[in-house]
Amino acid sequence: MPKGKKVIFLGAGLLCIVSALLSLGLGAASLSPRDLWQAICGGPKDTAGWIFWYARLPRTAACLLSGAALATSGAVIQAVLSNKLASPSIIGVNAGAGLAVTLCCALGFLSGWAIAASAFGGALLAVLLVVFVAEKTGASRTTVILGGVAINSFLNALSEAVVTLVPEAGMSRGDFRVGGFSSVSHTRLIPAGILIVAALALVLTLCNELDVLSLGEDTAQGLGLSVKKMRTLFLILAAMLAGASVSFAGLLGFVGLIVPHAVRKLVGSESRYLLPLCVLGGAGFVTCCDLAARLLFVPYELPVGILMSVLGGPFFILLLLKRKGGKDHD
Repeated sequence: MPKGKKVIFLGAGLLCIVSALLSLGLGAASLSPRDLWQAICGGPKDTAGWIFWYARLPRTAACLLSGAALATSGAVIQAVLSNKLASPSIIGVNAGAGLAVTLCCALGFLSGWAIAASAFGGALLAVLLVVFVAEKTGASRTTVILGGVAINSFLNALSEAVVTLVPEAGMSRGDFRVGGFSSVSHTRLIPAGILIVAALALVLTLCNELDVLSLGEDTAQGLGLSVKKMRTLFLILAAMLAGASVSFAGLLGFVGLIVPHAVRKLVGSESRYLLPLCVLGGAGFVTCCDLAARLLFVPYELPVGILMSVLGGPFFILLLLKRKGGKDHD
C-alpha cells in the first residue's frame, strides 16, 4: 500500500478510536477514564457501571456498526448501479427496511432476530425493485435516481398507513423515522450486528469482483465474470448492510452518499482501498455526528438523523449541480 494511503487509513482508524472513546465518556452524565475502567472491570454495579454497560456501550457500538454498514452499502450500490448519486436512503432501500420493520412490529414479532431479518427482506425487495425498473425501462442514471426517490416516498407512505391503522406499531416512531440511537438496546443490536459483520467480511473479500462489475456488463462478461450472479450477490449484501442498520438506527439518511464520495476523493475508486476506508470512515463519521448531536444542546439531545439531513441535503444538491446532461464530471 502506498505511504499516502497508509496515512489516510491510520487517520481513519484513529478517528474511530477517538470518537468511540469520547462517545463512551461524554454525555449528559460524563464518565472519567477512571470511571470507564472501573465499569469495564467491575460490571454494572453502580451508576457509572450501569450507564456504561446499558447506555453508552450499546449506543457507541450502534454508531460504529451503522456507520460502517451504511457507508459500505452506499459504495456497493453506487458501483453496481454505476451511479454515484445512489445511496440506501435516496433510492428507497432504507424505506423498504423501515416498512418491513413497521409491519413486523404491527404483527407482534418484536424479537431482535425477527426485526433484523424483516429489515433485510424489506431492503432487498426495495433495491431489487429499483434495479428491475431501471432494466425494464432502460432508464438513464438520473432517471434511476428519480425512480428511487418515488419508490422511497411510496414505501414511507405505506409505513405511515400501517402506523395509522395499527398505532402499537408506531411506538418510538418519531426517533425511527428521523434516525437515532437514543433507544438502542442489546436485544436489537446483537442480531443486527452479527448480520453486519458477516456482510462486511464477505464484501471485503469480493473487491476484485466489484471492480470488474463496475467496468460494465459487456466488459465484465468478457473477463469471465458471471454478471447476473455477482450483481445479485452484491445487491443482497448491500441490502443486508442497510436493512440491519435500519433495524436499530432507524431511517438514518445520507451516510451512504457522503462517506463514499469523501473516501473516493482520498483513495480513488479501487475497491480494495475504497471499501475498507468506507468501513472506517463511516463508523467514525456517524459516531462523531452522534456525539455532536448529544453535546450541542445539552441537556437536550438532538436526534442524529436531523444533523445528518442538515449535512446531507446540501451535499446532495451540490452533487446535482455538478452534473450536466446526466453525466458525472469527477
